Amino acid sequence: MATKTHWADQYVEKKKDAFEAVRLIKGGQRVFIGSSCGEPQHLVKALAGTGNCFSDIEIVRLMAIEKSPLSLIADKTMCRAMDIRSFYLGSAKTKSIRQEMRFLTPINLSEIPRLFKTRQLPIHVALVQVSPPDDFGWMSLGVSVDITQAAALNANMVIAQVNSRMPRVLGQSFIHVDDVDVIVEHDEELLTISKMPETETANAIGQFAARLIDDGSTLQIGPGVSSQATLLALSNKKDLGVHSQYITDDIMHLVARGVITNRKKGFNDGKLVASSAVGSQLLYEYIHDNPSIDFHPSDYVNDPGIIARNNKMVCINVGMAMDLTGQMAADALSQNYYSAVTGIMDFMRGASRSPGGKSIILMTSTFAKGKRSRIVPILENTAVVVPRGDVHYVVTEYGVVNLFGKSFQERAMAMISIAHPDFREELFHKAKEMGLLGPERTLKESIHGVYPFRLEETREIDGETVVFRPAKPVDERRIQEHFYSLDKDDVVARFFHEKHSFFKDDLAGILQIDYVNDMTILAVVGEVGFGKVVGLGEYLLVPSTNKAEVAFSVSREYQGKKIGKILLLKLAQAALENGISGLFAVTSPSNLGMIHLFKTLPYKVKSVFEDDMVVLSCRFDEPS
Repeated sequence: MATKTHWADQYVEKKKDAFEAVRLIKGGQRVFIGSSCGEPQHLVKALAGTGNCFSDIEIVRLMAIEKSPLSLIADKTMCRAMDIRSFYLGSAKTKSIRQEMRFLTPINLSEIPRLFKTRQLPIHVALVQVSPPDDFGWMSLGVSVDITQAAALNANMVIAQVNSRMPRVLGQSFIHVDDVDVIVEHDEELLTISKMPETETANAIGQFAARLIDDGSTLQIGPGVSSQATLLALSNKKDLGVHSQYITDDIMHLVARGVITNRKKGFNDGKLVASSAVGSQLLYEYIHDNPSIDFHPSDYVNDPGIIARNNKMVCINVGMAMDLTGQMAADALSQNYYSAVTGIMDFMRGASRSPGGKSIILMTSTFAKGKRSRIVPILENTAVVVPRGDVHYVVTEYGVVNLFGKSFQERAMAMISIAHPDFREELFHKAKEMGLLGPERTLKESIHGVYPFRLEETREIDGETVVFRPAKPVDERRIQEHFYSLDKDDVVARFFHEKHSFFKDDLAGILQIDYVNDMTILAVVGEVGFGKVVGLGEYLLVPSTNKAEVAFSVSREYQGKKIGKILLLKLAQAALENGISGLFAVTSPSNLGMIHLFKTLPYKVKSVFEDDMVVLSCRFDEPS
């Protein structure tokens, strides 16, 4: 009876140099090459050096990093004998991608391993990069498990570049020496991604996005300037977790600061779960033999059912363009890791099924140095990566909207409100032409107003979270509902007469705000996009006096909780910052609540009777 050769002896027997190894590849075969920063550069260069020896080779890969050896080979189309099949769920606007567009294979990342396992797309040869074997013959795929493990375990032949600089990452990331046919020992630095420069726009987007993320949330986020800024803005959060396609340097930094603990994920508690690492050499050292980190293949990490098992799953992805109905395009950019878009739909649909989950799209409002808008009337001549029905939160540097459950009209107004002010008028007119907005809609100065993020504030009042923020055009319906909910006496106090209907025309003065001469501050409870208005304060400038008239309403069940006082102080802050000299209010002498409220301002308050009303006023240059 023959005895099996020990793995260590097999290891020695399987050793070859790179050129010997790649010459084992035959014409007509399908060759998988390890992904992203795990790309076996030495083997790829050897393959390029012997390219003339092959015919009809099909290279299979995820979209690669811009300056990886494989990308450079693809860009130069060094050999007509090689076709490069890339798995990519995005549009192909970038020139180098568009040239090879016929080879793109759109597919969700979670489903790619099944192609290999079922042999629907058989892999004949897999070129992968691994760590040196441990005492039991197991080698880690290190920074790139994703679809690489499935390709390696189901290939006819596996050629492994053993690199001592590849970290040994725990989890479901190993292949055994027995499962490898050829060993090529070669040490080299792994591919890295540099930290991207901060921008004011990205920081604004990050601040908006961070406000949507609750303590105890589980995050999915990829590389990119806006993603990087969002992670920086999370430094004051608590007990965040990670279940993500990638781990990056910024995630590592949040772990070091104690922000990411993975304690409250509800699934894989205590473990940071990912399938790839893209970042610096320091990141690769950090994940080496780290028992708090588990890497798994993409059919696990990107499985919407697995994703949904995490508490408060928040997926954060970057869009390249969106239209007024909510459709999103995602393109590959040279400064980004290309394959990021492949997993967007997996995570968006998984997050939507998670308890307390959210999906967030980050997007700068313009490109081409501000000359073109990323928000367009309708997407044309580009791939729609995210259908409109899957889009929830959208964030630009001009604010946040939630499109979930919204009509086309509500979506159009929402998207216009977070577009760059220079393009809002054109978008508004296009929306009316397309029938997305009713003919009664008019364009006023508010369409150009820049949302004053600085006035947003969240407070805990009697155990409930109340958000104080400026009103937006998308608040129309909930402001109507607020007025309809008021008691008869509160309606009379606010409007000076009985009202039983609050038509959209009645709200024009409240919603047509420019955040300078007209300002409305709301007190809102509930989820963003579905919150209930429980208090409203507004000011309107009277140019002849440079004073602004204020008016208020607070729902009866929220009266006595100082909501009116907070609204008034915020209006005073905004008016002062906008160069207004003071405030005044006209009210009935019997409205003692309003009179008392106005007198809480930290300024000298004057009272004057005019007819049967009281006029209260103050100047900001006369402190009490």
